[in-house]
Amino acid sequence: MIRVGIGGWTFEPWRQTFYPQGLAQARELEYASRQLTTIEINGTFYRTQKPDTFRKWADETPDGFVFSVKAPRYAVNKKVLAEASPSIERFVESGLDQLGGKLGPILWQFAPTKKFQPEDFAAFLKLLPADAGGVPLRHALEVRHESFKSPEFVALVREAKATIVLADSDDYPLIADVTSDFIYARLMRAREEEETGYSADELESWRHRASTWTLGAAPDLAPLLLPPHHKGKMPTLVHTRDVFLYFINGAKIRAPAAAKAFLAMIDNKWPNKL
Repeated sequence: MIRVGIGGWTFEPWRQTFYPQGLAQARELEYASRQLTTIEINGTFYRTQKPDTFRKWADETPDGFVFSVKAPRYAVNKKVLAEASPSIERFVESGLDQLGGKLGPILWQFAPTKKFQPEDFAAFLKLLPADAGGVPLRHALEVRHESFKSPEFVALVREAKATIVLADSDDYPLIADVTSDFIYARLMRAREEEETGYSADELESWRHRASTWTLGAAPDLAPLLLPPHHKGKMPTLVHTRDVFLYFINGAKIRAPAAAKAFLAMIDNKWPNKL
């Protein structure tokens, strides 16, 4: 399954370019969730939400729609990540389970100044829960410091069955290693002069990469830090994977158009064919 979306749904310029004229702001999530297949919730990064809020978001979105949820800054900005257990518990118990089947990956986004400290990061990974109120959790880790381009980091994340976020960005390291049964990509190079943020050729390149991931293979994006060996050989196919792909940052005003254009491309082609 390839899911495509944006970050958040409240952005004033989208009221001129994405939302229908006159649409009530209270109905923007309802509308956006019917144009896209996933949205990354950013508000959870800044403040703790209530169960009623998560339940309301679930009720406003259609069957089959999925949210990813950004974990709070008070958990990921700690100097010592091994001490994040109370913060993680507070977040997980805030009502995530109220999203039910619409709960997708949890995004743990670290500051660009956060360096890779193997023992501390290993301890942090052990704190990540397998579920929230019985709803299974998938964890995606977005690291933004070059020190994370390390085989040891990849090995730790693979052992934890978590995913390293693939960042298409001028500012953050690109780590292309696949470490779990899903891919989480954040595309940050949208340009305002392009009506769809990315050119048609660029979107087609990302469509091909997403299709490659769904087949269990890995596109040639960057040298792997820790190749996944299987009986001494690189497997061509491991297993099928889900893909969560977000157009976010860059020229944010173009994000919905980019996501809709991408969805149109995969609607017209079998997602699992190259």
